[in-house]
Amino acid sequence: MAAFTIAMSNEKGGVAKTTSTLSLGAALAELDHRVLLIDMDPQSNLSLAMGFEAGEAEITSANVLVDNASIKTAIRKTEVKNLDIVASNARIENAEQFLPMRSHYLATLRTALEATELPYDYILLDCPPALGAITLNALSAADLLIIPTQAEYFSAYALRNMMGTIRRVRQESNPNLAYRILVTLLDRRNRTHRNIFEQLQATFGQGAFTTVIEVDTKLRESPIAGVPITQYKPTSRGSQQYRVLAQELIEYAKEEASRQATA
Repeated sequence: MAAFTIAMSNEKGGVAKTTSTLSLGAALAELDHRVLLIDMDPQSNLSLAMGFEAGEAEITSANVLVDNASIKTAIRKTEVKNLDIVASNARIENAEQFLPMRSHYLATLRTALEATELPYDYILLDCPPALGAITLNALSAADLLIIPTQAEYFSAYALRNMMGTIRRVRQESNPNLAYRILVTLLDRRNRTHRNIFEQLQATFGQGAFTTVIEVDTKLRESPIAGVPITQYKPTSRGSQQYRVLAQELIEYAKEEASRQATA
């Protein structure tokens, strides 16, 4: 069975996008699922968090998108069981310029993923904080888009652009793209956070995960330590919440597979 592919994207920075990619991937791996992380962000924060310095990996996501390199040649093992990564570097920025020059460029990543059988249950794509060619490729290849969103005005406002991008991708390249909003960095003591969180729930209903990721300083510390939160502080609130999110995602993926099988 093909891997369930998830794009993690929001054009608004600072919403725990990369933290969520890493933490969710690690929580899935902890449950004995085989997980591949693909860093598609020129900032390479996901790669750095897993101990890969810029330029350390010979073949990266940039080579896959720009040079049509086989994705198998770019995969690197990590120190975490069941968790592999395709690292990134600054060269992937070239993809924003070169990809639109090609015909059918939105299918570049999807074609690379489908070109060879990969031994993974889940593939997580960490997108740049922009809605350009790289992110559009990720959304075109994904079964599900997760939109990490803070319960703050500007973060919630950015969802309008994300909804427009989803409509475009569904029309042009991936009609079955689904999405779920993931509320992150929630401070329940903050009245504004609580109010916006309630508005998001009312507006998106089942379009939002039930699981919420609350503020936890350990989540900021774990990338510095070079390990996911589930290993850095296994009993922390952040670890527990990402484990719950992993379970919710697994159930969603099962329901989708069942729905498609009977369609």
